[in-house]
Amino acid sequence: MISSFMKKYFIKQKMMRIVILSLIPVILSSIYFFGWRSLVLLFWVTLFGLGTEWIYEKIQGKKVSEAVFVTCILYALTLPPSTPIWIAVVGIIFGVFFGKEVFGGFGKNLFNPALVARAFVYVTFPEPLTIHWSKAATGFPGGFATYITETIDVVSQATPMLIFRETGQMISLSKLFIGNVSGSLGETSAILIILAGIYLLLKKVAAWQTMAGVLIGFTSLSGMLYLLGNPQIPNPIFGILSGGFLFGTVFMATDPVSSPRTKEGKFIYGFLVGIVTVIIRGYALFAGGMMFAILIGNIFAPIIDEGVNYIKKIRKEGEKEVTA
Repeated sequence: MISSFMKKYFIKQKMMRIVILSLIPVILSSIYFFGWRSLVLLFWVTLFGLGTEWIYEKIQGKKVSEAVFVTCILYALTLPPSTPIWIAVVGIIFGVFFGKEVFGGFGKNLFNPALVARAFVYVTFPEPLTIHWSKAATGFPGGFATYITETIDVVSQATPMLIFRETGQMISLSKLFIGNVSGSLGETSAILIILAGIYLLLKKVAAWQTMAGVLIGFTSLSGMLYLLGNPQIPNPIFGILSGGFLFGTVFMATDPVSSPRTKEGKFIYGFLVGIVTVIIRGYALFAGGMMFAILIGNIFAPIIDEGVNYIKKIRKEGEKEVTA
C-alpha cells in the first residue's frame, strides 16, 4: 500500500533513499544529545516542506520528488535544538519555494534548497539561531529521557566555534569526535558524519572529488594561516571537526544538482568551498562559514563546468592538429 502510494505521488529516486538511510544514525544521535524535540522539529519541517512542494508540483501537474525529504532532514539537522517551530517552518517553506521550485523544480535549482532555508532563517532570525543553544547530554539514556536538554546562556558553554571566537579556547578533539558538545542537531558528531560519508562514497552517491576538494582547500589555507600565527584561525583539525564543516562537506557540498557535473569541476568547486569557509570563519561576522561558502560555490558551479569543458575542447582540438 505504501509502495503504491509512493509510486503514484512521488518521483522514485533511489539515490535520495540512500542519503536518507545514511542520515538515520545522525538523526538518532540528535535525539540522544538534545532530546526528543529534535524529532518534533524534524516532523514539522518535513510536513511543511513536503506540503510546499506538493502544492507547487500539483499546480504544474507533476509528481513530488523524494529529494524533498532529504532537503527537509538536512535543513532540520542544521538548526539549534531550541529553534522555535514556527521559525523552522517559515525557513523550509522559503527554502523549498525560492531555492527550488521557482527554478522549475528538482534538477533545475541553482542553489541547495536546504542551505537557502538555513541562510534565510539565520539572517532573518539571528537571535534564536546564534544565541540560544542546549547542552549535549551524556551517559545513558541521554536525551532519550527528556524533551529537550538544558539551555545554555553563557558563551563559555556555547558551540565550539563560538567559544574559540570569543575566548580563543578549543574544546577537546575527543568531544568533537564523539559529538557531546553544544551545536546544531546533526552537526556535532564527527564520527557519525564520517561513517555516513564513507557509506555514501561506497554507494557512489556522493562524489569523492568534491569532498577531497573541500578538505584540501580548507586544510591548505587554514594550515598556512595557522602556522603564520593568525589568532583568528584554529588548527585545521579543530576546524574540520567543528562548526558543521564535516556535515556540510558530506551532505551539502556533494548535492548533485547544485554542484558541478564534471569530475574536474567537482574538485575545483570543493576546493573553492574549502577556501571560502576559512576566509568567512576567520574574517567575517559569522563563526561558521560553511553554509555561506557552499552557497557561494553554487553560484560558480555552472561557470566551473563551462570552463572545464572549454579546456577539454581546446585540448581535443590541439590533439587533432598534432595527429594531423
